[in-house]
Amino acid sequence: MSGTGSFGTPGMVNRRREREVLKGLVAAVRAGAGRVLVVRGEPGIGKTLLLEHVAELAVGFRAVRVTGMQSEMELPFAGLHQLCAPMLGRLDALTAPQQHALRVAFGLADGPAPDRSSVGLAVLGLLAEVSGESPLLCLIDDHQWLDQESAQTLGFVARRLAADPVGMVFATRDPGSDLAGLTELPVTGLHDEDARNLLDSVLTGPLDQRVREQIVAETGGNPLALVELPRGLTPARLAGGFGLPGVMSVPERIEAGFREQLEALPARSRQLLLLAAADPSGDVSLVRRAAERSRIPFEDAATAAAGLAEFEGRVRFRHPLLRSAAYRSISPEERQAAHLALAEVTDPVADSDRRAWHRAHGAAGPNEDIAADLERSAERARARGGQAAATAFLQRAVLMSVDPVRRVERILAAADSALQAGAFGTATDLMAMADMTVHDDQQAARIELLRAHIRFASGLGGDAPSLLLAAARRLEPLDRDLARDTYLTAWMAAIFAGRYATGAGIVEISTAAQELPPQMAGSDLPGSILSALTEWVTAGPAAAAPALRRIVDTFSGTEIDTAERLRWGWFAQATASALWDVGTWRTLLTRQVRLAREVGALDQLPVTLGALGVATAWAGDFQAATALVTESDTISEATGTQVAPFSAVVLAAMRGNEDDASRLIETTATTARVQRQGVAEACANWAGSILNNGLCRYDRALTMATEAALDAPGLYISLWALPELIEAATRTGDPKAARDAFDRLTQSTQAARTDLGLGIEARSRALLSAGPEAEKLYREAIDRLGRTGMRADFARARLLFGEWLRRENRRQDARTELRAAHDLLSAIGMTAFAERAGRELLACGERARKRTVESGGTLTDQEALIARLAADGRTNPDIAEHMFISARTVEWHLRKVFAKLGIGSRRELKAALAAIDPGLE
Repeated sequence: MSGTGSFGTPGMVNRRREREVLKGLVAAVRAGAGRVLVVRGEPGIGKTLLLEHVAELAVGFRAVRVTGMQSEMELPFAGLHQLCAPMLGRLDALTAPQQHALRVAFGLADGPAPDRSSVGLAVLGLLAEVSGESPLLCLIDDHQWLDQESAQTLGFVARRLAADPVGMVFATRDPGSDLAGLTELPVTGLHDEDARNLLDSVLTGPLDQRVREQIVAETGGNPLALVELPRGLTPARLAGGFGLPGVMSVPERIEAGFREQLEALPARSRQLLLLAAADPSGDVSLVRRAAERSRIPFEDAATAAAGLAEFEGRVRFRHPLLRSAAYRSISPEERQAAHLALAEVTDPVADSDRRAWHRAHGAAGPNEDIAADLERSAERARARGGQAAATAFLQRAVLMSVDPVRRVERILAAADSALQAGAFGTATDLMAMADMTVHDDQQAARIELLRAHIRFASGLGGDAPSLLLAAARRLEPLDRDLARDTYLTAWMAAIFAGRYATGAGIVEISTAAQELPPQMAGSDLPGSILSALTEWVTAGPAAAAPALRRIVDTFSGTEIDTAERLRWGWFAQATASALWDVGTWRTLLTRQVRLAREVGALDQLPVTLGALGVATAWAGDFQAATALVTESDTISEATGTQVAPFSAVVLAAMRGNEDDASRLIETTATTARVQRQGVAEACANWAGSILNNGLCRYDRALTMATEAALDAPGLYISLWALPELIEAATRTGDPKAARDAFDRLTQSTQAARTDLGLGIEARSRALLSAGPEAEKLYREAIDRLGRTGMRADFARARLLFGEWLRRENRRQDARTELRAAHDLLSAIGMTAFAERAGRELLACGERARKRTVESGGTLTDQEALIARLAADGRTNPDIAEHMFISARTVEWHLRKVFAKLGIGSRRELKAALAAIDPGLE
């Protein structure tokens, strides 16, 4: 394929394979499907021409284009605004939360900063709305130069195009993490014959054959290099003796060729191109005003530079590398002068952030007024959800700072913004800079606290608990409330680190918090939580139980306001689980999840959903647990949150599919060891003990339960692993291990006095007993557990009782218990335990009846969740927000659900779901 590109340059040569791929994308979008393609290759390889080609193919489409610019990378949502600006007239079609998220992100409204997932969902909704009129093609060129907020949002949207007729084509040098996993089209150099033909098409004179072959070989078939290198060379140099410097990369050679062309221009034209290159807005009138202020004759200079840049409508360079060459080919003093000229003609009200940026780049040295201006820009960026941009503004403000105290404040603010943006490396570098700066005690304490938060958030190493503890101690005389809150965070960090906590663990942190003066511990809500949880560790469950119960009762009521419930709810649910009060635990978690959804606190959801999924799976409601796993995975992927698959691994173990569960358990444990997350490794071991007890592999179950019980003794998973340890130890003939575990178990179950705790205690004691005493305990366990709604533990109690009765040669009584256990375990979906019950029945002379395991029929996990939400009366837009997809994609999934279930409307969903699985309706 050949033709003429912009500025009269030759068009695309050949590229048959690439054109076929693009043709297929356009056809799919025209047929109503969403498609994404990442065109990847080095500078000058022809990516932009491929974007122009796909635009030509998309006849009847609405096409929008975004071009990343290196100088705009610090302006939040700049690239996204390019994409959405032509569509903002359709903003009213979105839901109110989506409208607000996008308006705030674009600086069109005030309000709390939206999280990136909310902005992404709003953009997805806007694209879906616009594509309802005609197919939509989004072309994103130079993706690598997009601001971080735009790059993340577009990556979010690209992964959610399913049933919307939207095509997104990215052109980039390196896809990076934002586009990882999307379909790629690698673009490489032209074949030698095509390269020769392209080179010949731009030559204006003879070329020595050897030089010709050298150019083809050393450019690697890069089309732009083949076109641009000869432009700056004289006919004499082309005719013979021409050589390309071997140490230069192809992009460097291209830029060098551009510099030669620039050097041939009049000085005023070079200065005009510098002004145009220094301002990425493309605003011709702005560049004209800056030229006039710099005494550059705009018309004459623009005419002389016509082959390199256009100044009609908007400024456009022949190639992004030419923009770069124009900016870097002039002295630093000239660049500063250009930025100052642009700052002076930039509107200080309508475009204050760009003006501040130009002022900073035009400054000859530190300037406190400019630093303050950049701080204000950072605040505006943060208010729009642009944490990465806020970091960049603040970093520049640090360089502009004159006042040493303000400099430290700006370093800390920049580090905090970097932490919020997930840029942990940048945050760490900034903390090193803060260490080298003179600061007072208050600032020193804040530095220590921020460093600890960075370590905790990054998940690197087990030193976060000790760092947080040190920060809390340092804050005690300076800020009582912040010190107390830091102790709570340290406590949480120690729970997550578990055995990998270094320097200080849960015991040291709890001991230190218990020694706080009464006026610091306080009687307020966070103080009461801290006191209860740390007393649990230092004094034991019996001493702490009344305080723990008060926290549970407080959060079970309605007096707690939304802000406090969001902030402290994680700790409240922890107190309920400590009391073996799984019913209240699930209730508090369900409320916490609902609240987080309502206010858009998406960062909290994956952790809370993980805990709720564990509680739900433990209760034996596998379909609800599966839905929670699906939702958690969806939100984690949308928000980029890294959370161990707690609920998924427990659910897999309880289902009892050996291959699937073992694989997930091993992967989770391995990852946890690498990331030094003790709680995740303990969860994997707990799940492994459940799986292996179901499979009657008691030696393996004992090993894994023992490992799980070692982590943070007496807390959460280490506590929940004790019943598995007792069962495995009694089966392997290790009474001492069983009794030691039982003694630990009773400390908490007796303190809690709940039916679940006492029922599991009775079941465990029965395993250690004989004769009438054992029978009495089994019956007590079945009675107590039957009142809890915890179907899995209830069924397992009947299984253990049936096994005991068979060993006592009471075959008839054993058959009754084993049959009931088998039926319930099968109905729940606990395959391994059900097969264990079936083998016991067979030994009693009865073959177990085949029963249907609760399953979602032919529905995928995502379809099952969407079906449940629709059956609950949720609208398509509601479900779309819940699932981070578009409303049209929800409808597409529902059509597939209807077809699979053989129904024709939403009204039939409840009955159809109940017919295939009572757990789904």
